Amino acid sequence: MVAQAAREIRDGERVFVGMRLPLMAFVVAKRTHAPNAVGFFELGVVRDEPASELLYTMGDNPNIAGAIWCARTVDLMGLLQRGEVHAGFIGGAEIDVHGNLNTTAIGPDRARPAVQLPGSGGGADIASLAHRLIVIMPHDKRRLRASVDFVTSPGYGRGGDWRKRVGLPGGGPSVLITTLGVFRFADGSAVLESFHPGTSVERIRAETGWALRVASTVRETERPSEEVLAIIRQYDPQGFWTRRGE
Repeated sequence: MVAQAAREIRDGERVFVGMRLPLMAFVVAKRTHAPNAVGFFELGVVRDEPASELLYTMGDNPNIAGAIWCARTVDLMGLLQRGEVHAGFIGGAEIDVHGNLNTTAIGPDRARPAVQLPGSGGGADIASLAHRLIVIMPHDKRRLRASVDFVTSPGYGRGGDWRKRVGLPGGGPSVLITTLGVFRFADGSAVLESFHPGTSVERIRAETGWALRVASTVRETERPSEEVLAIIRQYDPQGFWTRRGE
């Protein structure tokens, strides 16, 4: 998942990074094919080099030391609004076939949800305003649903040209990377592009809550190189963010 997420970062891009696996993806990208990418952290930190040590929160001292800008969250949101963020990483408790994400509440009754989630944070801003969205999530039917209980961060709405019709003509999910495979979005709907080593299209179909569309060129996800594995293991030697199964 980290290796695939790193491939989504292009050289010279400004990227809303986030924590956990996106953080590791930024490190891998910077040290391989995208040395000129710049990382934005929602706290208000901008870095042109990864922090010297593994981060556990955005506010850790290593993330502040050597930063090229330490501002406020509102300042980074302003850059989003101006269209200056190329890619944004995001996750959620639920996602549907059109890439709409829920981080607000589980259950049909919004007033009395079965599970109260933390809410949007900057998720809705990133999903609405970044040039494209990179989604990373665990894969099971409870998360990949035909319809989410609450749309916190918009994907492609009900599909087709929905984003354009509601005033969000750019952006939207570019890719969904799960623990089982990689989806791209065609006409505002998720299409399975590849399955990770050790899994299969059949398993992904069984673990997906919508009618699975499979690309005609579906294949096994490219395995990480030895160089990429070495970078990940060096930066996260105890597997805090990358232990098996994450």
